[in-house]
Amino acid sequence: MMTVVAFSPSPARREALTRRIRLLVAATITYNLAEAVAALTAGAMASSTALIGFGLDSVIEVSSAAAVAWQFSAREHTMRQAREQTTLRITAIAFLTLALYVAVSSMCALAGALPAHHSTPGILLAGLSLAVMPVLSTAQRRAGRELGSASAVADSKQTLLCTYLSAVLLAGLLLNALLCWSWADPSAALIVAAIAAKEGRDAWHGKACCTSAGLGRAVDEPADACRCRDGCACHA
Repeated sequence: MMTVVAFSPSPARREALTRRIRLLVAATITYNLAEAVAALTAGAMASSTALIGFGLDSVIEVSSAAAVAWQFSAREHTMRQAREQTTLRITAIAFLTLALYVAVSSMCALAGALPAHHSTPGILLAGLSLAVMPVLSTAQRRAGRELGSASAVADSKQTLLCTYLSAVLLAGLLLNALLCWSWADPSAALIVAAIAAKEGRDAWHGKACCTSAGLGRAVDEPADACRCRDGCACHA
């Protein structure tokens, strides 16, 4: 039977990663606050359920990022670890709330309760978010995995979900503007709601894949070999 050795960053590296996560979380909060104001305003002007849902998603993302910021505001590593479970629960609730809202609003839009008008500002906002969010998500996910923080990884997944929502929103707004396909956006948003529900369930149970706590190698394996003991695929 092989013995597995867990990887753990040095204290200096841990502090550097902690500072990086703090900066990324601050950037995420700042962008999402601006995004929320812009989306909710444009959504109200165009009577767009998709844009209003996108704006509320941004508000939920701020709450999730703020929870991670609270966790990493602690100076001691042990205190940050103690706050991990609470942060994961907050992130999970944010995911599930988002899933419920997107599902209900999408079904209302499909039923024709809230027909949307064309929105050029919404199209521009969705395109900008589609460019910004993957960068923030990837950087935070990598730092969170190396640090072994399930909450940071879970929050990066929420940021990545915003990328999917941006793509869905952009496609829906463009199809509505060009072809008058008002059903396209809410139909795709239902898929995003299902993804959000799964991520919320996983965060509630602490399943943030492939953090450094879940990585290891056998003592007789090469130094660069890694495998995830939680069944996830190993990747950066």
